[in-house]
Amino acid sequence: MIPVKGFSGHKVAVLGLGRSGLAAARALRAGGAEPVCWDDNPAAREKAEGEGFACADLLRHGVFDDIATLIVSPGIPHLYPDPNPVVAAALDAGVPVDNDIGLFFRSFAGAEWNNYDMPPRVIAVTGSNGKSTTAALIHHILTEAGREAQLAGNIGRGVLDIEPGGDGSVVVLELSSYQTELARALTPDVAVFTNLSPDHLDRHGGMGGYFAAKRRLFAEGGPDRAVIGIDEKEGAFLAGQLAEGPSDDRVIRVSVARKLTGPGWQVFARKGFLSEYRKGRQAGSIDMRGIKGLPGSHNHQNACAAYAACRALGLAPRVIEDALHSYPGLPHRSQIIAEADGVTFVNDSKATNVDSALKALNAFGKIRWICGGLEKEGGLSALNAASDRVIKAYVIGREAAGFAMQLDAETLVCTTMAEAVAQAMSDAQPGETVLLAPAAASFDQYDSFERRGEDFEAQVRQRLSE
Repeated sequence: MIPVKGFSGHKVAVLGLGRSGLAAARALRAGGAEPVCWDDNPAAREKAEGEGFACADLLRHGVFDDIATLIVSPGIPHLYPDPNPVVAAALDAGVPVDNDIGLFFRSFAGAEWNNYDMPPRVIAVTGSNGKSTTAALIHHILTEAGREAQLAGNIGRGVLDIEPGGDGSVVVLELSSYQTELARALTPDVAVFTNLSPDHLDRHGGMGGYFAAKRRLFAEGGPDRAVIGIDEKEGAFLAGQLAEGPSDDRVIRVSVARKLTGPGWQVFARKGFLSEYRKGRQAGSIDMRGIKGLPGSHNHQNACAAYAACRALGLAPRVIEDALHSYPGLPHRSQIIAEADGVTFVNDSKATNVDSALKALNAFGKIRWICGGLEKEGGLSALNAASDRVIKAYVIGREAAGFAMQLDAETLVCTTMAEAVAQAMSDAQPGETVLLAPAAASFDQYDSFERRGEDFEAQVRQRLSE
């Protein structure tokens, strides 16, 4: 646990008592603060009270009179489309609003660091797509290289649940836009921006607000090194804002769209090869084509970002290459779950938006595509760019018929996962791929993309065993 500093003897309100909220309450108490907790769910309040935390309705008149700060969990709106009433009440009372990420960055450093040969480092990863894979891949490379590393944030453990940093250790954080927008302290040593595509626009008031939330990771404290995917205009703009000139190697530019040139530090992937250039000269090269855990150009982008972050910490190219080959991949992200009779089954349930689904489609050929769910803003027309790879689409979800009508491919409205898997497996021929890449949220039928992916896997394995 990381005890929270700066609030000893003060009351701190905690709104939302899920994983991050309860961890924040524990860390606040460990640092000498007095947490005052609330969650609309009675079961969550009961669990907190079972650990000895005081729960109080934070909308009660005068409750913020002696509160130093309000800590808000990521799923609770703090600005758009409208602030949660408790957040609004805190702001009206002049009480600062923060989250567990802000508490982590203000509390992670310790006096014992003065005795370390190498102080602990923090690598923080954000972006629309690939941030989980990139963070997990960085963590994998570091551990394979013998470095002490912890994975936290949106993946792994809660940021305040991890152990204090040891000599030369590294904390790898995956951070969402909800977290970067609200955190009052953001001071990673290395910050990574993978890419940007429309997502969570209701929570950020549009693309401008969404990009601004991501950009805060690079603007609040200023990382020593910034790894920036520049294949979208926002990334190119961000890299330009951070660099003092073309040769400024504090910014490492990443691309899978083109070869990067110039005197700066670049990492890019073309035709299955990752290349690193520095000061106009090649410093490393990796053949990505045989790495099964990282299929497709989107995973090559993740590999480029992870490679760059690890190079920023001084790891050698060959050490990184060896670790890439042993990377098993993350569940529900272009995960090959089975191969039978020449048919490959891939679970990419995490492809919850059009951009990530399009990347999944472009990673494979001859696809029996299982898609559908709770459609997000912007429509589905961009998916038709990969329609030549799709033999047939099997559409699930409550609005499956409407979803199917937008696709430029042969479709079958299945509604349920069980029917979609059964039909796709019955139709599949050797050399084809049955791919779950929904291009939609899961909440019309499942409580998470993980549950959706697990259902897909269960259906596939059940039929393969028959």
